[in-house]
Amino acid sequence: MKKLFEKTQLGNMTLKNRFVRSATWENRTTKDGHMTDELYKVYEELAKGEVGLIVTGYANVVKEEQPNPGMMGIYNDSFIDEYKKLTDLVHEYDSKILMQIAYGGTKTTYNLGERVIFAPSEVAERGTNTLGKPMTKDEIDYIVNAFVEAGRRSMEAGFDGVEIHGAHTYLINQFLSPYYNKREDEYGGSLENRMRFLMEIYSKMREKVGHDYPILVKLTASEFFEGGLTFEETRIICKKLEEIGVDGIEISGNIHGKAKSMVGQSFDGYEIKQEGYFLEYGNVISKDINIPVITVGGLKDINNIDNILNETNIDYFAISRPLLTEPNLIKRWKDGDEKQVKCVRCSKCRTSNGNYCTVFNK
Repeated sequence: MKKLFEKTQLGNMTLKNRFVRSATWENRTTKDGHMTDELYKVYEELAKGEVGLIVTGYANVVKEEQPNPGMMGIYNDSFIDEYKKLTDLVHEYDSKILMQIAYGGTKTTYNLGERVIFAPSEVAERGTNTLGKPMTKDEIDYIVNAFVEAGRRSMEAGFDGVEIHGAHTYLINQFLSPYYNKREDEYGGSLENRMRFLMEIYSKMREKVGHDYPILVKLTASEFFEGGLTFEETRIICKKLEEIGVDGIEISGNIHGKAKSMVGQSFDGYEIKQEGYFLEYGNVISKDINIPVITVGGLKDINNIDNILNETNIDYFAISRPLLTEPNLIKRWKDGDEKQVKCVRCSKCRTSNGNYCTVFNK
């Protein structure tokens, strides 16, 4: 019988439990993405709260690309020393920490007109209606290299690994998607071509950081609309990522803010679940591949999570908003207090003064 509070291996990381803080935009950095005392405190509380693996809010890999204010940066070497302080702080509590790295692209309405926003093709993002500049091959190479350097900086700063964000209609996801990617070169058309951008990022990063440094990828299970990336395509992508050496995969979705209202609906033959929105998709993938799978979304009851652990092949359970309400949640559960989370999933935690629980932590 598998246990939630047991040591496991993810790549070359030894994790003390199976709980992950999924990447969460804290809106607590300086204007240019540097750390603040307030943000150090956020991560210290998570580590004190016994989170086994903390994934940072996503860090932009080029300076000119910041889709929301207060987001972390990793676009030059000036971040390395302050992130060393962060990783040392987290490691004091025997937690591990990954830097999530991304290029957001057109899933933004922030500072439009003041910057160039890249996209695979001239197709507006469905939620924001933002159009991007179709990328040239030189621009693709520029962003690939930016990811690679972000991976190198993360390693030098003491992060235990990186997570490449390939979900949520961000740039990598758009290259994978037949809806957003209308290219007619080697980066568009067939799934093999649409995967090329992600595969180049991973392969070149692996060359830079070496074989032993954990690299994870976050993917969308399905785009949940006609003409978008399908779950069957995602399964193929996951198998390819395992083949080339990725250490683990987090399965999410492209329905931010809407998942709760979509519970019970089926897409690609699988149902969005009340406890673990993308659980069925993650379970299928966990049987397809032999590297760890992380599920995220809607997890709030430790007994249900324990059942999922022992009834599926899913290895890890990522939580975001409940940890804004209770940073000590995992410790509380570990200590035997198994009450459900306080978080009511009202999504009022995004404020202009930082993202935090406005119901219980006023």
